[in-house]
Amino acid sequence: MSILAFIVLYGVSYGLVLCLIAVGLVVTMGLMRVVNLAHGAFAAIGGYVAIDLTMHAHVPFPLAVCVAVAAVAAFSVLVERAFFVSLYRAPELDQVLLTVGLSFLAIGALSLWYGRNVYPVILPSYLQGSIDLGFRDFEVYRVVVVVVCAAVITVLWLGFERTNLGARLRAAVDNRSMAQATGINVPRLFSLTFALGSGLAALGGALGAPMLPLEPYYPFKYLVIVLIIVALSGHGSLRGAIAVSIMIGVMETAVRLLLPELGAFLIYIVLIVLIVWRREGLFAARSAS
Repeated sequence: MSILAFIVLYGVSYGLVLCLIAVGLVVTMGLMRVVNLAHGAFAAIGGYVAIDLTMHAHVPFPLAVCVAVAAVAAFSVLVERAFFVSLYRAPELDQVLLTVGLSFLAIGALSLWYGRNVYPVILPSYLQGSIDLGFRDFEVYRVVVVVVCAAVITVLWLGFERTNLGARLRAAVDNRSMAQATGINVPRLFSLTFALGSGLAALGGALGAPMLPLEPYYPFKYLVIVLIIVALSGHGSLRGAIAVSIMIGVMETAVRLLLPELGAFLIYIVLIVLIVWRREGLFAARSAS
């Protein structure tokens, strides 16, 4: 029971951090139809900025996270206006090449500014230690991560499901000219949506810094697992992304704990099998045969 509790608790906290980062890519790839392989760079920048402000500028951690998210979101609007505007109707190969190039630029900049080694992360004292949940002790930091991630994801899901933002965005993607004819400001909508996705990535990078170590190659190191979440979620499904992220978090925690020598290898075999089995996504409805 102790091992099972560890796998579930740590897997869920890890999966929710992955979900925050992946949901941002679900928005840009699934809804906006843009192959944004530079998405991991925004997560890395958010993590570096938040930890740097906390450790060196002595900014309270919650405020540092908010500043990092706001800064990355604002920066992403500039990037979107400068580079991505021309990609919205470009072939997928062009999107891949440009966004990979942007990732390498980010890696170079992070290496020059923060060094090539793993960036040390020291949490404030109130996030250290453990809390007794009755059946097992659990790190205070991970409890906070679970609560914050769950709250943000819930608000995001309600925003897309219960407001007209998601409908406007899909309308703009499916028929841009018709959407503009109905009064939708498509360029502004795309910029705001891109900023939202990048801000979510920055939030995931900041909150997950103690779990996902900050290093210059962060943009590529975690890109594969995030892309797998996007693929298995059904391309644009927020509920699918949440379920897949938690599933992957629990699975990876389990295999790394129970089979540490093969854990990193087995998890990708399982995920590849799932992608081949359900190419349309785990939670997408199958068409009648």
